[in-house]
This record gives sequence, structure tokens and C-alpha cells, in this order.
Amino acid sequence: MTRRYLAIVATVALQSISLAPLTAQSTPLLERREVRVDGHPLSVWSKRPPLEARGAILLVHGRTWSARPNFDLRVPDSRANASLMDALVARGYAVYALDQRGYGGTPRDATGWLTPDRAERDVSAVLEWVHARQEAGNGSRARGAPLARPTLLGYSRGSQVAMLVAQRHPEKISRLVLYGYPDPGAGRGTAADPAEPPRHRTTAAAAGEDFISPAVTPPGVKEAYVRTATLMDSIRVDWRHESQFAAIDPALVRTPTLLLDGERDPYANAANHPAFFARLGTADRWWVVLPGADHAAHLELQGAFVNALVAFMERR
Repeated sequence: MTRRYLAIVATVALQSISLAPLTAQSTPLLERREVRVDGHPLSVWSKRPPLEARGAILLVHGRTWSARPNFDLRVPDSRANASLMDALVARGYAVYALDQRGYGGTPRDATGWLTPDRAERDVSAVLEWVHARQEAGNGSRARGAPLARPTLLGYSRGSQVAMLVAQRHPEKISRLVLYGYPDPGAGRGTAADPAEPPRHRTTAAAAGEDFISPAVTPPGVKEAYVRTATLMDSIRVDWRHESQFAAIDPALVRTPTLLLDGERDPYANAANHPAFFARLGTADRWWVVLPGADHAAHLELQGAFVNALVAFMERR
């Protein structure tokens, strides 16, 4: 019998955009927590709604820039609140964002390198920490209500790390979101690694290169991103053993999955995703394309982005 599945391949109408600002009084409190994994401190940023959360989501950034530029961007002198964390808190979710090793508030470890397998183990451990924290603070536990595992959202290279987590530890997550997922084969280099981490400086040009759709980018967002990213991630993190990403196999992913693309994303070209989407091992899978957006869709079309994400998390 042909397997039945739910598949949504859609564009989200531009009129669904909502970038209404939060007032200073309603802006959620940003907390920084230190989570130790194999003895190494990882910075996890969190924001929570004032009432009991509808659920939890862990955000994992991409190759070059850390959590706060991507997920809690502040735009000075602007009515647009570009913080994805704030937008999700406003919808009732507890939001956590990890700085991987060497990024933002997390130092490199003694090796000086980050590898796909190391990143997967770190994210898996942080998911356990998030779940335990949610259990401790969830009043419904006293009434015996089950608490769902967190949703895991990986962005760009973070989505490749999220794939490894979903394959190896599906019990740690309730849903998987692959946002800006690189084309199959991307980031799986086979070239020999240098003997020492190069530690190259990052540049403003690199920080702004994802914004190729000015028609949908709110004023000041690109400039704020460039300032914040180069301040928080002045030295490029060095990855090695990237061939470990070759272990990715969509057929091994059995968790409900959302594939979320910007139409103009040069790294996650939607034209190359049908075969990947078809191979996912879950029948519960959605594919949403945001029209006109690029690799920074969550900052450009944030209302449409959040609408798609929340619709997936709250589907029935």
C-alpha cells in the first residue's frame, strides 16, 4: 500500500507579515545560562512568557554567526522588533538559543576546533537541560499532564547539526525544523584540515552577505545585524572533520519535520529540495517557502516566518 503522508509545499502570503513592536515594558527578559557538557561551559540564552509556556523551542545558529545576532537582534531607533525570540515568546513559547563552541558567549574548547559530532552531542545535551528546566517550572506537572519534548530548530549549518540530533536522539525532541537547510552535500568537505585553527577575522561584508532581498528587509535590520554579528563573533570559528556530515540520512528522521526555505536563498535553493523532502522518514512533514526572502528570512519576513513555524508546532 502506498504510504500516506501530510505534505505541505506552500508560499506564505506577504500580507501575513506582522512586525508590530513590543513595548519596553513587555520586552521579555533575556537570561544567560551556563550549561556544562563534558566539562565545557556552553552559553544558552533564554526568554520565557509571563504565564505557563505552551511549549519550548531550542534555536541553533549557523556556520558563522552566533545566537544573539540571529535570534535576538535589536534594531536601534526602529519600530520593528527583529527578535525572533521575542516573537515566539509573544506566541506563548519558552525560547532557548545556544551559542555553540567558539561562538558568542561560549569559548572554544582546548582543541580549538568544532566538529559535526561534537556539535551534535552538545545540542543533544542542551535539549535534555531545556526539558528538565521546563519540567521544573511547569505547573501542570502537579496535575499529571505530560510535558512534550522541545522543538529543535536548526538554521543553515545548524540545521545539519539538527539532522544528526534527530537521527541519533529522536527521543529528545518533539518536532524538527530545518530552516535554510544547505543543499545536499554542502558543508561536507573532504579536504585535509590544517594543523592549527586559522582563527580568521570576520568582516562586515561577510555579515551582510545574506541580505540580498532589500525589498523585504525592514529598515535598519541589515545594519544592526552587521554591527551585532561582527561585535559578538569577531573571530571565525574553525570546523574540522566536516565529512562527519556525510552521516546525514533523511530516511532516518522519524520526527515530525518542517522544511522552511526562503525563495531566494542561495545556500538552501528550494529547487534542490524535492528529493530531500521526499526521502524524509516521517509521514508528518511540511515544506514552506517564503516568497522573496533569502537566507535571512527570519529577519526579513518575520511575521510570515513565525506564522509558518507556529502553525507547524500547533498542527493537529
